[in-house]
Amino acid sequence: MKRMLMPTDGSACSEAAIRQGLTLAKALGATVTFLYALEDPALPMYATPGALAYEPQLYEDLKRAAEEALARAQVLAQEAGVPCQVQLAERQHPVEAIHKAEDAHDLVVMGTHGRRGFNRFVFGSVAEGALRRAKKPYLMIRHPEDGA
Repeated sequence: MKRMLMPTDGSACSEAAIRQGLTLAKALGATVTFLYALEDPALPMYATPGALAYEPQLYEDLKRAAEEALARAQVLAQEAGVPCQVQLAERQHPVEAIHKAEDAHDLVVMGTHGRRGFNRFVFGSVAEGALRRAKKPYLMIRHPEDGA
């Protein structure tokens, strides 16, 4: 386990998984790639009437948030003494981006919100989608939705 992939969405759940993953990476002498998948807000599932006029600005706002999440992950890696790189997968669905990136890694470490019922139906589960297509080992770090 010398190359670890850690997808992030900038949430507290992702940060908790990153912290635990970095502890493991440090112990194994592994390098880490932080991945942020930035979906296209112009996709029909996100589009609302009048939203396309705002799409370029929305995309830039989302991209800025992605870059901030990746920068935060880099700081955590530096503090832990773990070599890292970042990857921004633009206009890609998170499950697809993770699936593509996992080939170059030995282990995927990611958080899961542990959503159930209606919330899981509405929001889906990137973690579950990625795990169902996994070709490499996954370490899933569960984090309660309420952040407790």
